[in-house]
Amino acid sequence: MCGRFVMSRSMEEYVQELDPQGDLFAKVDKTPIKRFNVAPSTDVQVIHVEPDGLHISPIHWGWKREVSWPKPRVVQPINARIETIAKGRFYKTLFPEHRALIPADGWYEWVRDDLDEKKKQPFFIRLKTRKPMFFAGLAQAKPGASEDEPPGFLIITSNSDSGMLDIHDRRPVVLSPELAREWISPGLGKDRAKEIARDYSQPVEDFEWFPVSKDVGNVRNKGEYLVKSLD
Repeated sequence: MCGRFVMSRSMEEYVQELDPQGDLFAKVDKTPIKRFNVAPSTDVQVIHVEPDGLHISPIHWGWKREVSWPKPRVVQPINARIETIAKGRFYKTLFPEHRALIPADGWYEWVRDDLDEKKKQPFFIRLKTRKPMFFAGLAQAKPGASEDEPPGFLIITSNSDSGMLDIHDRRPVVLSPELAREWISPGLGKDRAKEIARDYSQPVEDFEWFPVSKDVGNVRNKGEYLVKSLD
């Protein structure tokens, strides 16, 4: 996780769920986004923390970097494990200052067939309430110190709890609106940021999942039918 997700509502609806009092943003786009098959390497609307406050910007999904170990090469991860972001050197330029939220309506996972490992069935995972959700993330909204550091964002993942392991052993860190607001609050310390991402993802019992069309495996397929249950 997470390789595909859904962002179908307007940004106004996501912000209303995040901030019902209207304190964070004065004006938000009311146009439905209608993306039912968001894929890596595309630009996605992200709520991100900057020195001058909060912003909503289209940012590339994937964080391109040159690494030297075990051999020089370019990598572009789309997810970041919570177990490594706080202590790994790879993420030190992002965590905790460049925190972000990725609004979503759910995400997809693929499950291997017990009888044929070459076959996989996609499942759509959403909140039982069907309300918007917020992935904890990290985002570099502007180019870094060199041409080799373009903008990009990552979704933070954690271990799946018992009950969701049959879908995948990793899942995005999904924060409640209250914790999502704290995640993007100015001055949030590293220890508290790590605690939120590590310990306070919404529990498995808040979610439901069901099989959907295998068409989701092709990025050219974008219709709302992709989130319809095969059951």
